[in-house]
Amino acid sequence: MKLWKRAAGAVKDQNSIWIAAVSRRSVYRNPDLEAAIIRATSHDESYVDYKNVQRVFTWVRTSPTYLKPLLLALSARMQRTRSWAVALKGLMLMHGIFCCKIPAVQRIGRLLFDFSGFEDSHMSPHKAWGYNAFVRAYFTFLDQKAALLCARVPQGPKAPSSASNSFSASTREKPTKMIMMAELLMLQELQSLLDLLLQIKPKAEGMRRAGLVLEAMDCVIIEIFDVYSKICTLIARVLSRVYESTKAEASTALNVLQQANKQAEALSHFFEFCNSLGVLNASEFPKVEQVPAEDIEEVERIVKRRVSSDEKLLLEISDDVCRKNDDSEWNMDHNRAIVVREMAGPIVQHVGQQKFLTTIVTDKWEVFDDDHHLKVHSIINGGFSSNVSNNHHVQPYKQEIPDLITF
Repeated sequence: MKLWKRAAGAVKDQNSIWIAAVSRRSVYRNPDLEAAIIRATSHDESYVDYKNVQRVFTWVRTSPTYLKPLLLALSARMQRTRSWAVALKGLMLMHGIFCCKIPAVQRIGRLLFDFSGFEDSHMSPHKAWGYNAFVRAYFTFLDQKAALLCARVPQGPKAPSSASNSFSASTREKPTKMIMMAELLMLQELQSLLDLLLQIKPKAEGMRRAGLVLEAMDCVIIEIFDVYSKICTLIARVLSRVYESTKAEASTALNVLQQANKQAEALSHFFEFCNSLGVLNASEFPKVEQVPAEDIEEVERIVKRRVSSDEKLLLEISDDVCRKNDDSEWNMDHNRAIVVREMAGPIVQHVGQQKFLTTIVTDKWEVFDDDHHLKVHSIINGGFSSNVSNNHHVQPYKQEIPDLITF
């Protein structure tokens, strides 16, 4: 780092500290806390002030009332900066705040600043692209983690305090009350988070010698270890109950297991890359093991059995529906009497010694030549039959004129 650049960064930091010191203390502003944040996120690219970082963490653990002024001060500094060093230190500080075991931290939600389009203005573009990509990837992961933390916090006044620093606190405390599909959804969320973590790595050659980047990679390795351990625990729990799963649960479990094997291979390459960079925590990570092929094949057989059983059940339901439709049609035909009588007269039904008129419904009509007569047989309510004749040849009307002259 050039001397003039370090001097300019130190002057900026000192001016910010002076402005924070003369600011008015209120519920939303704490000058001492702002000064600690500025020192923890200085422009120095080769040094991290861990003393002031720990001071910030102590403020957060002391009382939740310090959380709001902390977030406001840190977000304001992140929104103003155009230095990759300040941005990366701010993200590392925010990452440490999320690891504090405080329920109020879990309810932060999405980050108050946006680094999705971050660009360093103190370096040439061909040198800054690697740092810009690193900051953007780190921000994307933290923003997604903040959203998942907020979604996993139990709502209501009776939320347990031990729910902090875990995506699955309710799983640890009450594992028997969680259904399998909820665990599978949590597994998918953790796997998506692991994919974002694997994107955080230095891509430019000059970044491999930056001490601040290696410090950030140490934080990333620790987070990967935490997320991956939760994934392994949930996968073991799902496999123990996969025989009781439905078709949807078994299909989701199969997708999760296949994704876990892909991520295991990607993790192995990622740790080899980190070891080549000299990241300390990468050498302490245990060996990554894939899901046994026998377990995946067993889940595939379960899915096929669920599909075949569902198809069989659907076929039985279809047969029952067709059988009921045939029975209903037969009953309708059996209950409807269609009679064509050749002789007129009432239809009488003898019941014991009494006689009753029978109602017969018919839809058959006998139609004769329209030029002569139209005969309709209607056997309704007592078997009444009538012939309707219609003469189309109308005779002319004749009227005789009386003789009025006769004497």
